[in-house]
Amino acid sequence: MHKLGHTRSVRKSSHLLHTPDTFIRTQIPGSEKTAVVVHVSPALGAGFTQYTAEFEPGGTLGDAVGQRFLYVLDGEIDVALDGSQKHLLKDSFAYIPEGAKHLCTSSNGARVEVLEKRYTASREKAPAVLTGREPDIPAQPLMDNPDLLVRALLPDTFAFDFAVNTMTYQPGVALSMVEIHVMEHGLLMLEGSGIYKLDEDWYPVTAGDFIWMAPYCPQWFGAIGKAPAKYLIYKDWNRHPLA
Repeated sequence: MHKLGHTRSVRKSSHLLHTPDTFIRTQIPGSEKTAVVVHVSPALGAGFTQYTAEFEPGGTLGDAVGQRFLYVLDGEIDVALDGSQKHLLKDSFAYIPEGAKHLCTSSNGARVEVLEKRYTASREKAPAVLTGREPDIPAQPLMDNPDLLVRALLPDTFAFDFAVNTMTYQPGVALSMVEIHVMEHGLLMLEGSGIYKLDEDWYPVTAGDFIWMAPYCPQWFGAIGKAPAKYLIYKDWNRHPLA
């Protein structure tokens, strides 16, 4: 049945909820047999770009603009860089510095979440290539709550100007406070469902949904349902507000 204009997707000045029923596939230069769903970009006012790359078998992803962070949602990819090749399985990730020439390919098809951001330098040496698997990262309780676990996928050093974490909530668990801060967020729901408060609005969210939160957007999340809720979340980090 036709949905007659109904969608859960919402765009407001302080936030965006982008749900799969409104996804539009496009291409980026240099890609072959790979479609991308652009969730957020500077066109919306964000300081970064985040998109889902959908590789067909034999697909390739075009060059990055700025730094690039890859997180494999499904399937497998290969990243060729500096004469070496990294093979990334589901739930694996890679950080690639700005200006590093590389090629991302998938032999059998894959879905990959991609973050790109221009690098803001600091006194620290710029970070090098980094790869890993999310399940191998030690989980830390948020505010001593063992039912709300955080895995930091990038080191918390001033070399990095952004952070990417996963957060896993047991059913019924919620953030202990409404957060308001200078960082902006890009968030992809990986598993489960919950309720997100953004500014003065409340949204049911589920796996596959994307959320952008502008700086200073009031935000709160609580998990609902019988299964844990888990999301991948980006924030700009470790730089002076005037940088």
